[in-house]
Amino acid sequence: MKNFIGTYECKIDDKGRLKVPSSLIRQMENFEDKAFVVKRSVFQPCLEVYPMKAWDKLMDKINKLNRFIKKNADFIRMFTAGVKTVELDNAGRLQISKDLTHFANLQKDIVITSAGELFEIWDKDAYERVISTNEADFASLAEDVMGSFEEE
Repeated sequence: MKNFIGTYECKIDDKGRLKVPSSLIRQMENFEDKAFVVKRSVFQPCLEVYPMKAWDKLMDKINKLNRFIKKNADFIRMFTAGVKTVELDNAGRLQISKDLTHFANLQKDIVITSAGELFEIWDKDAYERVISTNEADFASLAEDVMGSFEEE
C-alpha cells in the first residue's frame, strides 16, 4: 500500500483551482490512477482526496451495507454527498468544486497534509487550530489509539 508524505502550504484561487506542490505531484504519479476522488471529511471541516484504487476499496466495504436498513442508507448518502472526481490539469492544479470549497471554508491560504493513503485539504487557520493541541493531550490520544495496538 502506498502512502502520501508531507504537509504543504498552498493557495487556492477564486475559481477553486488549487496549485499542487511539485513534490506532491510526484507522489500522485506513484499511483496508477490519473483520477482522484475528493469528498467531505466525516469528522473535520476539511476535504479528503483519495486515489481511485483506495476509493474503490473503501466503496467495496460501503457497498456491502444493507441499504434496507435506514441508518445504513442515511450513512451512505451522507458519506458520498458532494463526492467529485478530479484530475490534475496541465498546470498541475486540482479544480475543487464550489460546494466542497464552501464545506471546508477554503479561503486563499490552505494546507495539504498527508493522511496515509489519502491526503487532506484544509483552510490554513482551521488546520492550525486542529493541530495546536498541547503535548499532554496528544500523548493521551496517542496512548488511547496506539497503546494497545498489536501487530497482526
